[in-house]
Amino acid sequence: MAAPLMPKATAVWLIENTTLTFDQIAEFCGLHRLEVQAIADGEVAPGMQGLDPIVAGEVTMDEIRRCEADPNARMIAPKTTVPQPRARPKGARYTPVAKRQDRPDAIAWLLKNYPELSDAQISKLVGTTKTTIASVRDRTHWNASQIKPQNPVNLGICSSADLEKAIQLARARAGTVHGTAPAKGEGPKAKASKDEEKDEPAGNKPAADEPGEAAKAGG
Repeated sequence: MAAPLMPKATAVWLIENTTLTFDQIAEFCGLHRLEVQAIADGEVAPGMQGLDPIVAGEVTMDEIRRCEADPNARMIAPKTTVPQPRARPKGARYTPVAKRQDRPDAIAWLLKNYPELSDAQISKLVGTTKTTIASVRDRTHWNASQIKPQNPVNLGICSSADLEKAIQLARARAGTVHGTAPAKGEGPKAKASKDEEKDEPAGNKPAADEPGEAAKAGG
């Protein structure tokens, strides 16, 4: 069961206007029993105005009377006919109509300053399509001559927290996906041997046979 919108104010009202136990009030308001007792003693929320949960539609008087008669009973909130808010579906961010004309400017700014962002990330941040992103990148957008890169945060299209999160994710992917392994023969051992050859003094290298010595050997 969801707790009342203002649990402490509701607890104040129930303490002052009913004979419910501290356990019943704590269970209904989503508070600890000791916290309810402290509210009753005036140690917590002193002077707080009580909020009637009956008027708020969070409980009925019949339910309160039922629980007053049975200390072990627990209050149950009535079924509401008020539509509940729905969770926001995943996907592209909704952009208000007044801000939609600024989206190409935001796309251009993101492409210019954070090329590591993927089209999918830009689409989610700005609330646009990959086709629009491609047209801004290729300068084939119908209004390309009027596009001026602007920060989408300043335009109110996305929050700085969302932008920072997307940038960190893009950079993490770039560091993992685009990292290239050393080519064959170019590993640490090969590099060390090359450095040794480079630093070896010329006097330690075997000199080429002189023509006279070669002739003596042949004779």
